[in-house]
Amino acid sequence: MPQMPAPVRTCAGIVLGAAICGALPSVAAAAAGSPVATRVSDRNVPIELGTQREIVVEGLEHPWSMAWLPDGSLLVTERPGRLRIVRDGRLDPQPIAGVPAVFAQNQGGLLDVALHPQFASNRFVYLTYSHGTQAANRTRLARGRLEGNRLQNVQVLFEVAHTKSGGAHFGSRIAWLPDSTLLLSIGDGGNPPTSLDGRFMREYAQDLSRHFGKILRLRDDGTVPPDNPFAKTAGAQPAIWAYGHRNIQGLTYDRTRNQVWSTEHGSLGGDELNRPRAGGNSGWPLVSRTREYTTGAPVSAAQSRPGMDDPVVLWEVSVAPSGLLVYDGSAFPQWRGDLFAGSLMSLDVRRIDLDEQGRVLGETAVRVGQRVRDVRQGPDGFLYVLTDERAARLLRFRPAAVGPTAPVALPSTTAAPAGSTAKPVPAPP
Repeated sequence: MPQMPAPVRTCAGIVLGAAICGALPSVAAAAAGSPVATRVSDRNVPIELGTQREIVVEGLEHPWSMAWLPDGSLLVTERPGRLRIVRDGRLDPQPIAGVPAVFAQNQGGLLDVALHPQFASNRFVYLTYSHGTQAANRTRLARGRLEGNRLQNVQVLFEVAHTKSGGAHFGSRIAWLPDSTLLLSIGDGGNPPTSLDGRFMREYAQDLSRHFGKILRLRDDGTVPPDNPFAKTAGAQPAIWAYGHRNIQGLTYDRTRNQVWSTEHGSLGGDELNRPRAGGNSGWPLVSRTREYTTGAPVSAAQSRPGMDDPVVLWEVSVAPSGLLVYDGSAFPQWRGDLFAGSLMSLDVRRIDLDEQGRVLGETAVRVGQRVRDVRQGPDGFLYVLTDERAARLLRFRPAAVGPTAPVALPSTTAAPAGSTAKPVPAPP
């Protein structure tokens, strides 16, 4: 176990470090453990009527992510291990060659794809994927140079330091920051009884000596920036940027507000929209508003603790959030600055209405009717959605003649004190 900076408490045998902020000046950091009025999503979210849906491509197999090339072509990952390309609205029948072999089981496989910020000059494509076997696997980050229909000179830039078993909770979203470093989400490794070295996997989300349950920050070549918040902490993994996460599958940088947003899965309920920060601790699993799959009991008695960051939005009923973006296009001017979060369970895309400071004003749903794995803004300003099916689709959402839907306001909650089992209570007006 590493020596933590300024230890403040011990819970379940895990030493918690004091929150550290300011290690990444280019990204706004909230005060350590500052209280957030968590907004609880309404179970009956209004349907967004201002869009019309079009099918762009069919015949994808469990796609996971997409990225546009400068010429307007679109790269799409398929979880079984293929990188596809869509040109002029047509899916090339031949996958891109040179993709590394992946461990494609359950939630694992070929996952995120992202272009280097200077792709036009260096042609670098970044991929995340699970690698290994059922008994021993881990998340990897690799990059290759796209030349025609092949990735050349593919290199593994990073891999999680310790292997785990099973096929769950790989995380794997990439988000580029303004200084050309990248953030990479790593899941906690799985639900109990999945364990490692005598501890449940999820406990490692609070352990700075392991990558599980973290957001990492890396240079574009996979090396660690020296100003990472735990780079000089004895025993800690220096790549760690934020910790205390379960399984982040939505991660994006907000250029207008200069901050990072993420969405992550609870188990039974308790999905979250978060505003992670350098050195921040989101509390999992010591703080939680979700329940155990096996018993229905709360994962943690505490819903909030001093020094840990509360969620911005709580989905008490699971939506299973996936891809995440901040809209800044011109096709839907009324949406500029709002967040869009895909959903695997509610079969829609959630629009989170934000004010200029990033405070949540309300929520609507862009109805899809299928599991949504990723949502992105295209070069044309339209919304593009990947469904998660064996025979999946790439969908495009354009403005419709009907006007936009007013979002439902989300009530805030007062966090229950440590040790409380009370549900969130709406705050007085």
